[in-house]
Amino acid sequence: MIRRAPVALLIAAWSATRALMLWLLALDGHPLLGGGGVSREVRQLYHHWYGVLSHGGFPVGDPLWQYPPGAGPVLLSPGLLPGLAYVHAFVVLVLAADVVITAALVRAGTAPTRSLRGAAYWIGGLPLLLHVPLARYDVQVTALAVLALLALPRSTRACGALVALGALVKVWPVLVLPGVPKGRAARTACLCAAATGTAALTALALALDRPLDFLRNQGGRGVQIESVGGALLSLASHAGWPGTVRYRYGAMEFTGPYVSSVAHASLALTVGAFAMLLLWRARARRWTPATPYDAALCAVLLFTVTSRVISPQYMIWLLGLSAVCLSSRHTAQRPVTALVAAATALSAVIYPVCYDEVMAGTWPGTALLVARNALLLAAAALSYVHLWRTTRPAPSFPGQQQHPALTSPAGQ
Repeated sequence: MIRRAPVALLIAAWSATRALMLWLLALDGHPLLGGGGVSREVRQLYHHWYGVLSHGGFPVGDPLWQYPPGAGPVLLSPGLLPGLAYVHAFVVLVLAADVVITAALVRAGTAPTRSLRGAAYWIGGLPLLLHVPLARYDVQVTALAVLALLALPRSTRACGALVALGALVKVWPVLVLPGVPKGRAARTACLCAAATGTAALTALALALDRPLDFLRNQGGRGVQIESVGGALLSLASHAGWPGTVRYRYGAMEFTGPYVSSVAHASLALTVGAFAMLLLWRARARRWTPATPYDAALCAVLLFTVTSRVISPQYMIWLLGLSAVCLSSRHTAQRPVTALVAAATALSAVIYPVCYDEVMAGTWPGTALLVARNALLLAAAALSYVHLWRTTRPAPSFPGQQQHPALTSPAGQ
């Protein structure tokens, strides 16, 4: 039976918080809210790309275009609402994706042995980023990842297909797959992801010219000031390091001595994070209903903290995956979700509120970066430890039998 009172409260909370976010977006020109910089990406850059894409090709040669080909249909989608200006149609579609995520979490939370905490976390967590989520298309991508995870208990095929669509828009949803239970479920999900991805990429290649041109720009990216490596360089600048900050590839990046070494170290750490995931999967023996959710959050955290870039919209991904974890009473990631929420709140202070301080490398700006990234590093480490411990074989005692659903991945 649906718990009507809690659901009604969640609907009221969603309405109030989203109205607040829209109000903040309307005030985007205020200096404390970025001076118009938050919505400028939609009003100028996305709208410009819409014009290029609508003529049948990707933005070839544009160094700011660093997105997989699935981003093309997302940026073209505001054209489906011809009665609205591009920016207004874009915001409407972001809110529509937000409604899909909220509805999916509410539906999951009202099932037996599930919880509405996930829906409450998402509703309350997204506004921590102020109005930034309304001016980026990461809510749409997060919706695909959330739906993929929530579909997994019912259909591994649907999970794989949704993962593929999400990965074509922004690569990170592919990190849902390491948590799929071993055996037939994993094979089915991976095969459906491969088939869907191939079909969708073929369709995009037929509709738009040069869909893989973005790869050239990805390779040239440096160290964004908000990344973990960027925070270290910001600290180094106070010790005499002579680097500077420049706008490159759509982000504020450090340039100067040792920046390339920091970038290469980040890539090496990303490879190490992937190896850690492979090691966990090889050693994992116990799958609970929440293990796929916990593994997805852990994987994205590991790849976020080792990335050369940690844009504020990355927190949208972590909020969505944290919400899915909290929708299950079996999750081991509750402390991690608290750290993610705290890091999200600090991210909004970093951008847009105090971004001038961050770019200038002042002590307050550097302190904000270090504090936020320390929270993310702690969340990643704690997430991996909890994931490892909850999937290792439980100690057995004479005469004790373990429940087969917890010891056999294929049973899930």
